[in-house]
Amino acid sequence: MSRVLVLVGSVRRGGNTDLLARAFADGARTAHEVEILSVADSNVHPCLGCNGCYEMEGGRCIQQDDMSAVYEKLRWADTLVLASPVYFYGISAQMKAIVDRLHAPMRNTLGIRRLGLILVGAAELPDLFDPILLQYRMVLRFFGLEDIGTVLARGARDKGDVRSGNGLSQAYELGAGLQELRQEGV
Repeated sequence: MSRVLVLVGSVRRGGNTDLLARAFADGARTAHEVEILSVADSNVHPCLGCNGCYEMEGGRCIQQDDMSAVYEKLRWADTLVLASPVYFYGISAQMKAIVDRLHAPMRNTLGIRRLGLILVGAAELPDLFDPILLQYRMVLRFFGLEDIGTVLARGARDKGDVRSGNGLSQAYELGAGLQELRQEGV
């Protein structure tokens, strides 16, 4: 049984990002342990770029904030899913702060081997998600992570808009279709 952590980067409770993350989690719970963490509930400061983490024991960040708890959740997981609304063609500031704080060398001690992405945008533009998807592919390649897939929901501005499309079923199916983590060398 895999351990799946879903980080939700939206501050809007019950909003579209939250609904898609929960649909994914419901699907994944059919065969895996799943935890959802709203990063909006965490007080995580942006990376200072000070490289103090390279001097700290365990490679942790020098800042004393809620990122310590997030690191522990990440240490628990072998599969990570990022769920974020899209603001100006990027992930939310709350999610970006978490991602940037993974700059610390302790990231190499995490057991995460798979990554997934759920994005929600109000616009209907065909290339709405391209900047984030490029970064996502680069992260997959750099860390050698397995891509479990993406859910990309366009045209979802108002709370609950994802209920009218097929985003919820796509998110559920992505979670339900999550296979057991393959063992090394198999």
